[in-house]
Parts: sequence; structure tokens; C-alpha cells
Amino acid sequence: MARINLEQLAHSYLANPQNPTDYALQKMDHVWEDGSAYALLGPSGCGKTTLLNIISGLLQPSEGRILFDGKDVTAIPPQERNIAQVFQFPVIYDTMSVYDNLAFPLRNRNLPETEIRPRVEEVAQMLELQDVLRKRAANLGADAKQKISLGRGLVRNDVAAILFDEPLTVIDPHLKLLLRRKLKQIHARFKLTMVYVTHDQLEALTFADQVVVMNEGQVLQIGSPQDLFENPQHRFVGYFIGSPGMNFLPCTVEGNVVNIGDLRIALPQNIGALKGKVELGIRPEFLKLHDQNRPDTHRVTIKEIENLGNCQILRVDLDGHALNVKVQEGQQVPSQEAFLEFPPEWIRIYADGRLIKQMPQDDPDMEP
Repeated sequence: MARINLEQLAHSYLANPQNPTDYALQKMDHVWEDGSAYALLGPSGCGKTTLLNIISGLLQPSEGRILFDGKDVTAIPPQERNIAQVFQFPVIYDTMSVYDNLAFPLRNRNLPETEIRPRVEEVAQMLELQDVLRKRAANLGADAKQKISLGRGLVRNDVAAILFDEPLTVIDPHLKLLLRRKLKQIHARFKLTMVYVTHDQLEALTFADQVVVMNEGQVLQIGSPQDLFENPQHRFVGYFIGSPGMNFLPCTVEGNVVNIGDLRIALPQNIGALKGKVELGIRPEFLKLHDQNRPDTHRVTIKEIENLGNCQILRVDLDGHALNVKVQEGQQVPSQEAFLEFPPEWIRIYADGRLIKQMPQDDPDMEP
């Protein structure tokens, strides 16, 4: 497995890019640790697959370098990088048996059959393919074919990393869950360096140790699923992660008080003078709904209630601002009017889309 360094990496599909909008990937510097599982998460067209193809060697970057364990592989072709790649649609040989498909990468390296057989059988057992080893791959379902594609990467013990490009798109929801669980088990057992591209936040958050959130060619945040949920560093991350995403309200901040129109919300810490567009962010899960007024609540009008079985999503109006509020199943919800509490510990403040680090009460200044 490999530690992957991206140094001053950027890419444009134009011959002579002039400004940032000409780049499919904006300049980045990141280190992806050996043996970790990463997910590249973002909307279609954000640069995920471009970055994956640069790591694999299918694409040469316009700028910067890629290093595997300190070795510069930027100009090295894919076959010399020891990368295994699993694509959206299974790449297998239909006319071969499952066994021969799994053995193919090892036979290509001229390994003796005495080494190939135990390795293939181990991987087949791991992926629950042992009962179909002698069957032709053409006769199997989409989930089994994708397991074979995955197995062809796992069967090699010399791979630097395994790259997944939306590998579960063609799999039905129940089998997706099973395959995600299987990938987690494989990673826990072998500590492989894995990079998984997806636009599905559930896939990313359940698969990865670290999620790389991308938008418009930029890496906005790399963090654990908990970090991304509780402390999104960018407005887009707060909006994109979660269902529904984070609420944002335009506001001003004076010391430790947030002003939203006539509303005043106290923060546990002081915030200095802020420049640019300032917003309060809070997740629907962290807002608290009450049926009676309290000193720390604000009157809202309930516009819509969506019952999802295990919870309810409320669309409410707070002095002209639309908010989502998530309440647990069984909680009684008033039909028209309620009172909303903003727990200060879950409030996040953003200036021009970037999270402001809240400073201790006695800290005199801070920069946004």
C-alpha cells in the first residue's frame, strides 16, 4: 500500500488556461495516508473522476506532482503504478470462469499456479464467491460481477492503492448495503489504501475514514464523517452533507451576540469583527422545537410537515427566513405556531462561505 502525496496539483483540459475557471482541478496540496480509506464526494462535474484518473495515471496533470511513498509517479504509466481500479460498470471477461477472472492479474505476472490458487481461493471466500468459482462470469448477476471486478484488485498483494469509480451505481439498494459492508470488512482486515469516488453522501460517509468533499474543482474539506457533520468548514459542505442540509441565515455578529433582524442569540464565545457576507449555520437536527414560549426561544410559523417514519421534517418560517427542523418520531408538533431554540453550542458562523473559528471570551481579536 502507499502514502499518496498531491503536491501543487492542478489540471485543465485547455491548452492555455488563463484563470481559475479554466481548471477542472484547482491547485491542491494533500497527503493521503497509507492504509486509510478515502471517499471523494461531490456533485457531478466537480472533478472527482479527474482527480482519480490523475492518481491512477490515466491522465497527466497540467501542474504539480503525485508521489507514492515519496516516489514521483507523475509521468509513470498506469501499468507501472501498481494501481487496481474498479469502475462503475464491471470490467471482467464474460467467457472466463470466476476463478480464471480472479487469477488473470496473477497469471499476467507469471506467478506459479501453486501461489495463484490459494490467493484466488482466499479472495473468493472473502467476497463470498467460492460457490461460483467454476461458473462462467457471463451467467452471474451485476452484484457478483462487481465482486469479481473488486476481487481482481484484491488478489494482488503488490497494489499501491485500490481506486473505486462509483462502483455500486448499477447495484440495487439492498446489495449496495451488503457490498459496502463487505468493503469495510476488507479494509479493516487488510488496511488497504482505498480511494472511493461517489456523489452519494451515504456511500461516502459509511465507507470512508476520511471524506474529501469537492466542488467546482476544489477540495473544500477533508475530515471524518463526524467532523463534516458537526463542523463543516465551508458553506457548501454544510449544505451538501446531511438530509436536509444545514440551515443558513444572514446575520450580523457583535461580540458574542448574533443578530438576525430583531432576534438576538447569545454565543458561548466572543467573535471579533467580521467582513463580507456573514451567516449563521445550524443543522436541522440541532434545532429544538417547543410548543410554548421560553426566554431562549423564537416564534416560528409551521408551513409544512413531512413524516419520514423515523422522524419528521418541518419547514418553518422565522420572520421571513425558511428553516428545516428535524424532530424525532412521536414528538407532538403544533399545527401552526411553535417556538424554536438555537442551542449555542451547535451554532456555526460563516463569513463569505468559510467557517469562522470561535475564539475564547478573552481573546481580543480574530481574523475571519
